[in-house]
Parts: sequence; C-alpha cells; structure tokens
Amino acid sequence: MNNETYDLVIIGGGTAAFAGAIKASDFGQKVAMIERGTIGGTCVNTGCLPSKNMLHMGEVYFYGDHGHEGFKLTRGPFRLSSVVKAKDDLVLDQRTKKYSDVLDGLENTTFIQGRAKFVSPNEVKVNGQRITGRHFLIATGSSPKVPPIQGIDKVDYLTNVEMLDLKRRPKSLLVIGGRALGLEFAQMYAHYGADVTLLQRSERILPKGEPEISEGLRSYLEDEGIKIHTGAEITQARQKGEKKIVDAKIGDNSKHFEADVLLLATGRTPNTRALALEEIGVKLKKDGAVSVDDQMRTSIPKIWAAGDVIGEPMLETAAAKEGSIAAMNALVGAGKIIDFNTIPRAVFTSPQVASVGLTDAQASQGGIKCQCGIVPLSLLPKAVAIGKTRGVIKLVAEAKSKRVVGCHILADGAADIIHEAVFAIKFKLTVDDIIDTVHVFPTMSEAVKYAAISYYRDVSKISCCVE
Repeated sequence: MNNETYDLVIIGGGTAAFAGAIKASDFGQKVAMIERGTIGGTCVNTGCLPSKNMLHMGEVYFYGDHGHEGFKLTRGPFRLSSVVKAKDDLVLDQRTKKYSDVLDGLENTTFIQGRAKFVSPNEVKVNGQRITGRHFLIATGSSPKVPPIQGIDKVDYLTNVEMLDLKRRPKSLLVIGGRALGLEFAQMYAHYGADVTLLQRSERILPKGEPEISEGLRSYLEDEGIKIHTGAEITQARQKGEKKIVDAKIGDNSKHFEADVLLLATGRTPNTRALALEEIGVKLKKDGAVSVDDQMRTSIPKIWAAGDVIGEPMLETAAAKEGSIAAMNALVGAGKIIDFNTIPRAVFTSPQVASVGLTDAQASQGGIKCQCGIVPLSLLPKAVAIGKTRGVIKLVAEAKSKRVVGCHILADGAADIIHEAVFAIKFKLTVDDIIDTVHVFPTMSEAVKYAAISYYRDVSKISCCVE
C-alpha cells in the first residue's frame, strides 16, 4: 500500500463518504476510503436510526397507557436495558447491511482503518504510510458540541451519544438545548418516565421555524409534563454528589435547576482538527467547518468536502446528496450544484415537525410578498378519525402567482407528509396545482391540499371531499 495512487481518496466512512464511493464506483474509478472509527458514521451508529428506534419505543409505551376512546392498554414495567438492547441489535444489523456489505460490493474500492492526515494537497499519511490521490473527498462528519459554560468541565454531563446507551432510566433529566436534538431526547425520556426539564437560550424552541409550529409543539410537550424554560442564559454548571446543578438567568430572575442526568444538546462541531487542513491551504470557517463552493470544492481545486464537516444543514439526506455531487464534479466534471431550499428537514417528536423551503419571515426578508394558508389538524378528517388532531400546517406562497415557496407541518407523520410540498417547491408548482391534484381520502397527506384550499375557502365549512 506504500505510495498507492487512487482516483479518489475519501476520508470518512459515513453517509457522505459512502455516497461519494458509490458514485465513484459507478464511474469505474479506483477509490480508497479511510475511516478512523466505526464504519457508518453518525446516522446509523449514534444518530438517525438508533434515536428514532428509541423514540418509537417510548411512544408505544407512553401513548399505549393513555389509550384511545373505547379502550386503554395496560403497560408493564419499563426496562431501559431492553430498549437499548433492541436498539443495539438494529444498529448492528443496519451497519452490516447498509455499510459493510455495500462496501464489499464496491469494485475497485479499498477500505483502510486508520487516522488520515494531509501532508500535501496530493497526499495523506495513514498508519505510517503515504497515499496519493488525484482527488480527495473530506467527509469526516461532526461531533457533539460542548458550550463554554462555566464549570462544565467538572460536571459528568452526557451528549446524545451516551444518552443512547444508558441502561437505567434516570429519575430526572435536565436538557440544555431546544432544537431538534434536545427536543427529541427530552420527549424520549419523558415518555420513559423521567422528570424532564429543558432550557433553551432563545425565546422559543425551534427558533428558526414558524412561530405557530414552535408554540404548538411547546404546548403539547408541556401537556406531557416536560418543563420548558426559554430565554435561559446559562451562567454556571456544577456537580454535588450525583446531582448535576445548573444556574440560569431567565429574564430578571436567577433560577437553579438540578437533575440526575444533564444532557448537552447544543449542536455539533465539524471534525476537522486532526486533518492538518490549514497547513496545506484548505480554508476553514470560524466554527472549523470546511469552506466549499456550490460544487463542494474547497479552496484547493482537487480537494472536495461533503456532509456535516462543511456545516449546516447537518442532515443525513444533505450529506448523501453532497457526497454524490462532490464525486461527480471531481471525477467527471459534472458541474452539478445543490438547491438546499428543496431539502426537507424533520424533528421526530410526537407530533413531528417537518419543513421545506422558506418560512413566512424568510420569504419576506428575501423580497417575496407572501400569502399563507394555515389549517389546524383538527379540521382534517383522517386526523379526527384516528384521534391524532394535534398540530397545524402552514403553506407559504408568493401572493401574486400563488407559487409555493415553503411548507411547515406539525402533525403525526409530518416527516412523511412533507414530500408533496418538496415536489411543489422543486418544480415551482402553485397552490392551484395542489388543489387540482386528486388525493386519497381520508389521509394525513390531505393536509397539504387543505392548506392550499384555505387560500380560497374557509376549510371549516367544506365537506369531506372537495374539488
């Protein structure tokens, strides 16, 4: 392997890395993939799949006990160790089928376990050996971010990684962070039976989303017993015995919080420190993310980057698209770019939050005069039929043309419903195009059509089947 030369050297073994390797294999290129840790990256090991599995088990346990009209399920004792074991089995199965087995099937791809470091724009060193590449793809992902809180280094805090591996349910949990990660874990452990408190720095949870969505979700979470404090400025953290203690200033008041477990859910940091990128001239952003152009090229023409390592949006789907496009642009000069405005995002709370495109405020800031259609889920026949009326849908359209520019949903199954809006935005469809499309009745996805109809009619006064 000494002085081996590859068409594409990929540093990382997660979503963006595999997307790049698969595309390079399609082109018949010689590829080296270098991974320092566990193959599969964040999503399959400590992110999307395991967290959604544990969220689902919490929902079954919690909502089964609350029941539905006409019946109520009786739940047995909760055993977190059993939940974690089932999650571990899932992770191993999917890591094997979706990563290890896939890698074995990629012709001309060599996997190297080790830590890579650039020694020049054309060469990396790994395990004491040098590897040369015509092109490089940096896909090293990200790690949990620890905020600069006074005293935090003396506290036994946890991140989402450790929260997935707890074997005993804590009696109390304090979560710092009110975006996707913090909200998902807060509700997960509340459903398991923990006493949960959440602190968020901004004035509302999900601060970049639509206010109707964040306010609605907060109400539902608080109804389930989660205590949420927004506008919280954390001043200090400390530990007293097994208790974790956090002091915060909320408005004009100083408050004191303590819990058995402290979860830091305050974002993620790109993994770039050990690569020696700046030494070879690769520009980084202030937060350490690799700076790329719209084709995923770094400041060094033959070095490309994709996934969490380039910063927001840190989504598995975005990483896959970026990795694939980076490989195409590097190896065959495809010149492809990504329209990030059409990439949907979701928060897997219950009810879920899903969004694509612009919010009302973002559209207005961009000079688009908007008209919005807002419909509560309580007006949707399928939601009423199955007792899942918590939520709202907001459709954002350009006022004159009625072209859809954004869609934001709070609903059970929102992450599945959102894709109709993705197509609408991608292909510049209008509210009228959605209305003119026949939907199955009754379905949750009819919510998008109801929001479109609300531009013209009072949805509370229409029959079940309209237009």
